[in-house]
Amino acid sequence: MIQTESPRRNRPVSHPATQIAGSNLITIASGKGGVGKTVLAVSLSQSLAKAGQKVLLFDGDVGLANVDIQLGIMPERDLGSVIAGDMTLSDIIIPFAPGRFDLIAGRSGSGALSSLRGEVLRKIRQDLAVLASSYDHVILDLGAGIDEEVRSLTDGAGPKIVVTTGDPTSLTDAYAYIKVTLQQNPDADLRILVNMAKSQGEGRKIYDKLLNACRNFLKIEPPLMGIIEQDEKIASAIRAQSGLLTRYPTSTAAGNIDDVAQKIMKGTA
Repeated sequence: MIQTESPRRNRPVSHPATQIAGSNLITIASGKGGVGKTVLAVSLSQSLAKAGQKVLLFDGDVGLANVDIQLGIMPERDLGSVIAGDMTLSDIIIPFAPGRFDLIAGRSGSGALSSLRGEVLRKIRQDLAVLASSYDHVILDLGAGIDEEVRSLTDGAGPKIVVTTGDPTSLTDAYAYIKVTLQQNPDADLRILVNMAKSQGEGRKIYDKLLNACRNFLKIEPPLMGIIEQDEKIASAIRAQSGLLTRYPTSTAAGNIDDVAQKIMKGTA
């Protein structure tokens, strides 16, 4: 693992001043672990940055943080210092030069969000909203689950990309996340992303299953954000502790992620 910091990029933020507060905060969420959220969050951050966007990746999976591990870095400061009250979020931002985006690293072993005091969570949420005004996009890799503490970091107006696979338990848990989120915020901008699909066609069938459940029982139709196909290059990039778009920029999965990034920049789903 490398332990380096590169000079921060300075350039004007391109999103308009009239943007709704928090609308550029993009949550990567799921009802269960093991669906590839972190790889997606890292790759999406790099894809957006590659397209000229100013991006901050926030590792919100407190207790099981692993963005830094996947990127092969050893951050000198992380979210643990913020939780302890020693630093603010802006103090711990790390420029990640290879991906051309900024990073707020989580803190492995620091305990789950449910163990944090309410005022700590509120302060982190408030500081995150302030930081978001300085970026085109903030990608939040949210811990898996439907606990209120997990969802409390993303009460804002930004889109919530719910990641699922074709596994029945993954679909069930994704539906549960959507249901609970809607109970808290009926106007939540929920979108579905199918990961690890054998093909685009299979991915569409998986999406249709979840869509039908949402349509029949929740009376909503969350749009399809994208389908990421199974790709052996993903596992290879993880083993190499390198971003997928750095190591295999022309891979099938990288192309799928670029398509999702384009949708985000165009404001479409």
